[in-house]
Parts: sequence; C-alpha cells; structure tokens
Amino acid sequence: MSLTIQDLEQLQSQHPDLRMELVEGNIIVMGPSDYESDEIGSRLLTFLNMWVMPRKLGRVTGSSAGFILPSLETDVKTGDPEKRNLRAPDVSFVRAERLKKLSVTLWS
Repeated sequence: MSLTIQDLEQLQSQHPDLRMELVEGNIIVMGPSDYESDEIGSRLLTFLNMWVMPRKLGRVTGSSAGFILPSLETDVKTGDPEKRNLRAPDVSFVRAERLKKLSVTLWS
C-alpha cells in the first residue's frame, strides 16, 4: 500500500511529537539527532545564513521544514507525477528566485 502526503499529514496531526517523512509512499519515523550531528547542523545553519542573508540569495531552514520532492512514478489516472516524497533535511537552502515563484515574501 502506497501512502500519500495527506496520509502523512493526518498521522502527523495525530502524533505531533514524532518527526516523520514520506519516502516513496512509506512513512518513516525519524529518531532524534544525536548531539554531534545536531551541532554540525546548527553550525551549517549559522554559516549558510551568514552567507545567504546579507546577499539576499534566498532562505535557509532547519529540520522542521518539509519539502515535496518529485517521484519517478506517475499517477495512473491523471498522468501526473505522484507526490509520494516529503522529506525534512537537517539544513536546506531555497534560492530567492524559487521563492518568488511561490509568492513568499523574502524580506520587508
């Protein structure tokens, strides 16, 4: 059985204390980071923000931001790519140009 992003959202609302990702239609419960990997992630966030923010290159986020990634398969009924991957990387960067397409305000 292949699960969807809606299934993940429903399960996440029932269990808000758990970190979950959707990988190729399977829900994966993520364990907490250990001290060393969290420290590395924090440093990466700091260094990336120090580079990105003054140059207004985009946005940097931590592990709470989820991203819908493309799948290799398509929906049989619609022919559209199935949205079966929602991942939450430890650190991520989205270019300003992509944010503008999404109508997200970068800075005031």
